[in-house]
Amino acid sequence: MSSELQSKASFEATVFGFLCRQFTKPKQLLATTRLTDQVAIVTGSNVGLGFEACRQLLKLGLFHLIMGVRSQTTGDAAAQILRKEFPTSTISVWTVDLESYESIRAFADRCAVLRRLDIVILNAGIMKSPFTIVPITKHETMLQVNYLSTALLALLLLPILKEKGGDTRPPVLTVVGSDRAYEVNIEKKGAVLHQLDRPEHFTQFEWYGKSKLLLTLFVSKLAELVDVDDVLVNMANPGMTKGTDFFRGVPAIFTPIISFGQFILARSAEVAASIYVDAVSARGEESHGSFLSDWTIKP
Repeated sequence: MSSELQSKASFEATVFGFLCRQFTKPKQLLATTRLTDQVAIVTGSNVGLGFEACRQLLKLGLFHLIMGVRSQTTGDAAAQILRKEFPTSTISVWTVDLESYESIRAFADRCAVLRRLDIVILNAGIMKSPFTIVPITKHETMLQVNYLSTALLALLLLPILKEKGGDTRPPVLTVVGSDRAYEVNIEKKGAVLHQLDRPEHFTQFEWYGKSKLLLTLFVSKLAELVDVDDVLVNMANPGMTKGTDFFRGVPAIFTPIISFGQFILARSAEVAASIYVDAVSARGEESHGSFLSDWTIKP
């Protein structure tokens, strides 16, 4: 991170920083931006931001979209809507359960046989209450889905992107982060992951932010180890967004407050998803290892 960005980091963690982000005017893609002949994967793509990102990629002429979803039934229903809108594009629905390492490996193996792969957007995530442990992995659910499983899938897809990306520009791996990471702390003494596997002091907002902070640090380190000419790696933050399932696990007592806050501050899914599309189609090597928020590079 540059010294200029470093100097602005503390501001981003303030309430005023959040408000400035939410009211940033969207940046339009160049009219010449096209994804003709390209193949893209979007996880968590049957609803909300993932679904809208799929729609916007297809509007840019994407040749083949692979929707990575947990449920084949809901994925098929979402794909049917998109097929009616974009009858000339190929749209596939592949299942991947981020609570299962076996499912993640199987999904990556399936991707390995693709003729081409240009874009991956790892959007799938969860905010869940009460505190729960994934039985197979023995990790807290948000830690598992938002961090550990997303990191594993990124690592498995990297060599596939490198091998099968197009010739005009490097393939892109965009991991979806959250500005909630600005507002949380991780205890640096002792086992870091063990902190999130304990129910003491659990709140879903805090644990969600911590899982996204760990993911942010992972992406930053990963970019140091990956040549930008092989795969462009970045992170996109959509900001507070309405019309998604993000708050589905929040206790009902908080629903009126959240609804009012979203009415005043939240972006539409269409606007927020355009940050994903900007990250994969309009950004070059300057975004490698960077946190993209509000259509620009942020601390």
